[in-house]
Amino acid sequence: MKIYLDVCAIQRPLDTPSHLRIAIEAEAILGILALCERGQIEIVSSDALVYEVRRNPHPVRREYALAVLALAKEHLVISKDVEDRANSLVEREGFKPLDALHLAFAEKGKVEYFCSSDDKLLKRARRTKDLAVKVVTPVELAEELER
Repeated sequence: MKIYLDVCAIQRPLDTPSHLRIAIEAEAILGILALCERGQIEIVSSDALVYEVRRNPHPVRREYALAVLALAKEHLVISKDVEDRANSLVEREGFKPLDALHLAFAEKGKVEYFCSSDDKLLKRARRTKDLAVKVVTPVELAEELER
């Protein structure tokens, strides 16, 4: 099974657990990464993920996220079809450009699940009818993986 974790999800374990939701999602991500390290699932990386992670001004968060991305068995590179799909998601569905690019990469990589803890992205994705990937929270992904 292939999954795409956006940067919000990747870095969730580093967030201050000031709310129960953050703590639960952090544990879910750590469990998902453990499954990846055991070879039970695959995470997919992309040029957009590397770009976003490298822009992070916090060295600990940046290095942690790069280490997570290093677990990926597959790295997707930008292409015209990915750009076109991302532009379509921005124009027709109102996604932020970087979010749209992540979704386009996930579709290109034929991943089963796109995982995010970004509420605005999740809400917009759930209203979008033609996404070729299931968009889930870290907890929803953990529950799916347990089935």
